[in-house]
Amino acid sequence: MIIRIGKATDNDYIADDVHVSRYHANLVRDGKGNLYIEDLNSTNGTFVNGGRVIKKKISSTDNVKLGNQYQLNITEALKFDNDYCDEFALLKPVYNNYIKQKIRTQSSNQFKTRLFQSLPFAVIGVAGLVISFFGRGRGNNGIIIISGILAVCAPTIGIYFGARQSAKIPEQLQNLANKLKIDYVCPKCGTFLGEVPWESLANKKQCSVGTCRAKWVRK
Repeated sequence: MIIRIGKATDNDYIADDVHVSRYHANLVRDGKGNLYIEDLNSTNGTFVNGGRVIKKKISSTDNVKLGNQYQLNITEALKFDNDYCDEFALLKPVYNNYIKQKIRTQSSNQFKTRLFQSLPFAVIGVAGLVISFFGRGRGNNGIIIISGILAVCAPTIGIYFGARQSAKIPEQLQNLANKLKIDYVCPKCGTFLGEVPWESLANKKQCSVGTCRAKWVRK
């Protein structure tokens, strides 16, 4: 892949600046995926991280200047070749975080629901032991009444709070799904990528939308 960069309008990437030559430099990616900036004997030179170069291996994070003024946006220049690989790579943690939060939400709520539903029965058991201990040798009517109230009310309260906790799960999961729909999209066309694992999408190497076909992974 070669992207021609310069001030002339027949370049692939036009850098309209007085310090840039008509045909200033080439952005080259070799067969191994390495990226190079190659100066084309320009008047004011090509600089990488402050040093003048003729040809140098670079990354999208390097500071590349054409002449002493024009800042080359490497990511934007690569988009001439429909290259959105760097932006697509940023979607991997988006998907992984979504899955982690989804599992955490489901596990946490299931634990709380079971706790609310089982705790009252434990309370009844403990209360029964306490009442039976302190009620020895005394009238049993009060004990029977209190035990009956606990037996009826405690499980009911537990079921109520357990149901309330369960009701929160769909809303929380929907909030996570809504956020995913905003963040997990094709970096070029903005199409939602669904809940498809990032690795599965990476195997496709490009967007499936016919009008987009953005490159996601370099071959």
